Amino acid sequence: MMAGLSIAITLLLVLLLAKPAGLYLYRAYSLEPTGLDRVFGPAERLIYRLGGIRPGSQSWKAYAAALIVSNGVMLLLVYAVFRTQAYLPLNPSGIANMEPRLAFNTTISFMTNTNLQHYSGESGLSYLSQMIAIVFMMFVSPATGLCAAMAFMRGLAGKPMGHFFVDLVRSITRVLLPIAFVLALVFVALGVPQTLEPSAAAQTLEGGEQTIARGPVASLLAIKELGNNGGGHMGVNSAHPFENPDAISNLLQMLLMLLVPTALPFAYGKLVGNPKQGRVLFVSMALLFVVMLGVSLTAEQEANPAIAALGYDSGQGSMEGKETRFGVPQSALYSVVTTASETGAVNSMHDSFTPLGGMVPLMNMMLNTVFGGSGVGLMNVLLYALMAVFLSGLMVGRTPEFLGKKLEGREMKLIALTLLVQPALILLPTAAALYAYPDTISNPGYHGLTQALYEFTSSAANNGSGFEGLGDNTPFWNLSTGIVMYLGRYVSIITLLAVAGSLAAKKAVPETIGTFRTDSATFGAVFLGTVLIVGALTYFPSLVLGPIAEQLTLKP
Repeated sequence: MMAGLSIAITLLLVLLLAKPAGLYLYRAYSLEPTGLDRVFGPAERLIYRLGGIRPGSQSWKAYAAALIVSNGVMLLLVYAVFRTQAYLPLNPSGIANMEPRLAFNTTISFMTNTNLQHYSGESGLSYLSQMIAIVFMMFVSPATGLCAAMAFMRGLAGKPMGHFFVDLVRSITRVLLPIAFVLALVFVALGVPQTLEPSAAAQTLEGGEQTIARGPVASLLAIKELGNNGGGHMGVNSAHPFENPDAISNLLQMLLMLLVPTALPFAYGKLVGNPKQGRVLFVSMALLFVVMLGVSLTAEQEANPAIAALGYDSGQGSMEGKETRFGVPQSALYSVVTTASETGAVNSMHDSFTPLGGMVPLMNMMLNTVFGGSGVGLMNVLLYALMAVFLSGLMVGRTPEFLGKKLEGREMKLIALTLLVQPALILLPTAAALYAYPDTISNPGYHGLTQALYEFTSSAANNGSGFEGLGDNTPFWNLSTGIVMYLGRYVSIITLLAVAGSLAAKKAVPETIGTFRTDSATFGAVFLGTVLIVGALTYFPSLVLGPIAEQLTLKP
């Protein structure tokens, strides 16, 4: 009863915050003057002058080029920090320089908003690396995603696409930094460490020595969740009591993870001048979220039959890999939230979930539309919306239209390319890993296949969570997932900006009685059908060979 009430309260708070946050995002990125300019304008204009930025509007090509080049420069700078951290200050534990291939993987991971960690957080990076490399990228990476989403939405609406660096500055000054600053203080009040002191040494009750890792955790934690980043200061992420002390911090983390993704549909509806458009997409995604949550809760509330046969059924469901602080319901909810928002933070070990319970976060990442991550998630949602309009137009023999613009060959080729990229980045490397590197997979059979599949799905979807039985700190996994993360992030951004640029250049056509409305319940149903048919069926064979087959083989 109490577990159900706590879940209901969490979802209700998300619902109450979504629309106001969406309207704030619309004003924060508005190309027209707003009251926010009086608050943030002076600091932003100073940054523009220092950076030589001339606010205006760019073409989609210039916007995409600025995004790619600036992110590339940041990649090089951060890589240099990881490779030289042993010689830099604020390294009280004497952590060595990061190995080149691991540094390559880590740099791409955090720059692409994936935050996949092939190292243990507290022992792999110095305090300086955590603060000026990791936290820096935790701001600029989600900011980049928000920029891309805003430019994409403006293009669809037939408006100027804006200026990348103006949007990037606004993302940090108006959205990410103020919220993260306040929440970091809240987390400190809840008991999360924020210190530059070295690890503490303590004597255990048995008379042994224990090293207790600490550091500037609270400042990282706030932007980790708000920016849909997910990488933890501690190796076990939010399962560690220093990153997630109690039920209140657990609730705040889930609210932060869902804040921006659930707000963006409302910002989209306001931006295109039709709030119903945003509501339809929000309701559609919310339905998918509820279904995923229901499957996860049902699966995890049932004890593993093999364990129950041994007499270890506690009556609390499958507690393997879960913290007693949170129990089964909050662990299952957190797993759905973190993969639905493409955050990747964990408060339990997904590798220890039941087969169907582990399949839910896997499917969330494969679809990448159950809200999705900061900015880029909504771009994927609108990609499926465009596909739904196109398929509907084919069925009735009309040229498909979206927001008054005709969808023609150029746009559909780019959309088809975008839809094909992610399955290729997931399935082909998974097959290669299973064939060439089976020794890095800790579980045989179906679960081992799921381990490899999860790692590449998490990389391609820029999520970052993992089935942590995988021996992933090897040259193959570091290089392959690094490449997958980079392509999974930037290919879709470029192709979708090209779609928006193409549509923005077209003249609007008048709406007629035969126009397929995209602000109705009918369109919501068609949209969901497109996601499930085009998206889910792409991965169905791999799911059958992995978690579904494993579920069918469970027996006492």
